[in-house]
Amino acid sequence: MTEIILHLSSGQGPKECEWVVAQLAHALCREGTAAGLLCELVEPITGPVASALLRVSGAEAEGFAEACIGTIRWVGTSPFRPLHKRRNWFVGVQRISADAETHDLRDEDIRYQTLRASGPGGQHVNKTDSAVRATHLPTGLATLSQDQRSQFANKKIARLKLAMLLDNQRRADEAGGKRALWDQNRELERGNAVRTYEGERFRRR
Repeated sequence: MTEIILHLSSGQGPKECEWVVAQLAHALCREGTAAGLLCELVEPITGPVASALLRVSGAEAEGFAEACIGTIRWVGTSPFRPLHKRRNWFVGVQRISADAETHDLRDEDIRYQTLRASGPGGQHVNKTDSAVRATHLPTGLATLSQDQRSQFANKKIARLKLAMLLDNQRRADEAGGKRALWDQNRELERGNAVRTYEGERFRRR
């Protein structure tokens, strides 16, 4: 069975774009499920987030993912600034290797630490050291996963997120640092959207 990880990102956009990431993640989950796919959030989303990971698997996963990758335009009034005139908000969707294998990431360069998960979750969260922090020793970059049921699953997600951070850093360095990050955000805002959402409705480019 094909499994794909999609990364949804607000880029350097305002708080509204983080809100769109959360809305889009849930919308894509519903669309994938309606299409007969197993579509689920890698980690729970309870509010605006700068990025989200979506796991999609099934016979038609490739086609579903390809239709989502690129810039997404969400049309609507800001939930934070109702009087703001801007109604177009942009976020990006990209594909990440489900195995989290990159040439920058080696097992010997990662230090894993287990710790007790925090936040809601009842007795399971309070009594088990299932959360995992992954630190990339050469760069100092670190990620945390605490929302999966097992330590093994959290370790896999922490590694995946670390690979994503390293890949983003590598691409930014190749393109010229901080200026490149700004340029990438401008491209995200001005690029042709592969989909446009108006609330729950959308149309493809």
